[in-house]
Amino acid sequence: MYRPAFKIENIVRLIFILHIAGVVIFTGCFRGSPSDKPPIHLNPNMDDQPKYKSQSESGIFSRGTNLTPVPGTVARGELRANADFYTGITTAGSFVEKSPVQITADNLRYGRERFDIFCSPCHSKIGDGTGIITHYNYTQPKSLHEQRLRDIEDGYLFDVMTNGFNDMPAYKYQISVNDRWAIVNYIRALQRSQNGKIADVPQDKRDEIR
Repeated sequence: MYRPAFKIENIVRLIFILHIAGVVIFTGCFRGSPSDKPPIHLNPNMDDQPKYKSQSESGIFSRGTNLTPVPGTVARGELRANADFYTGITTAGSFVEKSPVQITADNLRYGRERFDIFCSPCHSKIGDGTGIITHYNYTQPKSLHEQRLRDIEDGYLFDVMTNGFNDMPAYKYQISVNDRWAIVNYIRALQRSQNGKIADVPQDKRDEIR
């Protein structure tokens, strides 16, 4: 009876294929463990960017990477000497009466854009507190058109955006200082638009709106 002959190279090739398949199947059974090391790339380019991580050891500074500023110095952009502008509160401890940012048409347009993004989901686009969240069993916010909020200082509105109030979270990390003041300016314009009277309109413009 004829029996086909197996060449030695075929046997070696078969063993090699079975070995590779076994390795793939074996390693596929393990999910591995989390690692801070970057994945292996044949062409890393900018994937591997050496850097210090917070609270890690440093080969330069004996105290590690968490260094406090040198006494008597302030990081660039962190001086914030104008307390009225950065906090909405005067050095005497009272809220700033009027926004330190000049009200212009461009500023109001920008304030409206920021308001629609960050504030309208709760306060609605007209500021009456009937935003989309009221449809999902969230506490309804106060209307910005309440007399108390119409009479309150601009610095109060800025402070609430900065630090939050009751169920409203702080937005100091999401909204920059300039943008918060732009929103304050727009809120004032919004309040006037919803509570305006004919007497507020210049005489030469009244015929245009009747």
